[in-house]
Amino acid sequence: MKFNSLAIFGMIASVSLGSIKEVTAYQTPASIPVAQTAITQLAAAVGQSAYFRRGEHATKGKVSIVTRNNTRYLQFDRNFSTSSGPDVYVILHRSAAPQIYGLKRKDYVLIGRLRRFNGSQSYVIPRNLQLSGYRSVAVWCRKFNATFGYASLGG
Repeated sequence: MKFNSLAIFGMIASVSLGSIKEVTAYQTPASIPVAQTAITQLAAAVGQSAYFRRGEHATKGKVSIVTRNNTRYLQFDRNFSTSSGPDVYVILHRSAAPQIYGLKRKDYVLIGRLRRFNGSQSYVIPRNLQLSGYRSVAVWCRKFNATFGYASLGG
């Protein structure tokens, strides 16, 4: 009886929340039922927010993962600011605290060129990108391979 109720709940959650196979943000013990695990992972990966920390330059403000019209975004709040510089990008990095210098290409994915050095802005997260492999958002200068600042996701 409990299994049937859980299976029905899982199907409803899957239909209501869209594709959940993209989001596998955290490992969970095998004893937690599959439907509950998928919902927990979805909640963990969408709606997260974190505050930027200083890297090479003072960087502040908050970044959130939001979903609008079935598209995921990195949303920087109005308090976001960092130093200006050349060739600056928004990236997702595999580490919760990326190195200040010398990032390796295999450890990050480019999301887009930083549009402004302060204020609210958003960046589309590619649909096929699995957030489970990335633990931080960073503002990064490609020219000097320097992390201006970063925000750790999920903790």
